[in-house]
Amino acid sequence: MKKFINSIDSLLDESLSGFAKAHADIVQLHAEPHFVSRKTPAKPGKVALISGGGSGHEPLHIGFVGSGMLDAACPGQIFTSPTPDQMLAAAQAVESGGGVLFIVKNYAGDVMNFEIAAEMLDCANETVFVSDDVSLPKDHSTGRRGVAGTLVVEKIVGAAAEKGADLAACKALGDRVNGAIASMGVALSSCTVPALGKPTFELGDDEIEMGVGIHGEHGRETVKLMTAAEIVEHLAGVIDDELKPQKGQPVLLHVNGFGATPLMELYLIYELAARFWQKRGVDICRSLVGNYTTSLDMAGCSITLSLLDDALLSLWDAPVHTASLHG
Repeated sequence: MKKFINSIDSLLDESLSGFAKAHADIVQLHAEPHFVSRKTPAKPGKVALISGGGSGHEPLHIGFVGSGMLDAACPGQIFTSPTPDQMLAAAQAVESGGGVLFIVKNYAGDVMNFEIAAEMLDCANETVFVSDDVSLPKDHSTGRRGVAGTLVVEKIVGAAAEKGADLAACKALGDRVNGAIASMGVALSSCTVPALGKPTFELGDDEIEMGVGIHGEHGRETVKLMTAAEIVEHLAGVIDDELKPQKGQPVLLHVNGFGATPLMELYLIYELAARFWQKRGVDICRSLVGNYTTSLDMAGCSITLSLLDDALLSLWDAPVHTASLHG
């Protein structure tokens, strides 16, 4: 294992400190318990949006704290859920009279700890569970995982909250957006968790992992290496079967890197995915390409398709100012 590291125990603290210093105009870091909040307080009465999860997925979630998106994010240890006291402290710090909306990726630890925090919170609160990973069946025992579509939920609901939508409206919007998103990923290699010191799973030189998650876990099947076109045809086919976008349907197409895939390859994946849906008459009116929901140093990517309408398009286009998404 070769990594820029002083010690496993200090890695997260030092990384968070560096992030906060690099973006001191946008965020501030709170310690014991750790959370990141927006530097400029929200208007009184605004719904406070809070997310979080294990570290190792940067820029998700800390990179999306700021105006027009999250009010706070709670980073756990690498691939480990943040604790309820982090979430409670974050909520108490940023709640301004409009209540709190938690945006939670559907993983057992995250769900459990955010539910505990919600029960302890003495203000109005709701939770949106993100479950966009269609590599798992709808009737999976723990439900589908939340992956790269989480960013889309955070951006659209964040814009609505910034515009003054109330807690019930933000909750309903988050659930609606989650239901209109589908994602699927593929890994060319595993990632290496520093505390483990070796890849979390092994792949042969001619193997890839189809339907992989973002925590270094196995996907739904190990298959032989294919051409990029064949990989995209498989991923996009599963997504298309799930969402069934009609001809003329406006969509956001998001190609997300897992941390170790060059942008040259990610743009190739985007080109192939765009061709797939353009042949079917789907209107790709917005796009996002890059490393946004990563898995440490995993080589691979995911494709996310989000169905849009005029209202959702306006919210996606609304101003945002965070460390990793702005415009």
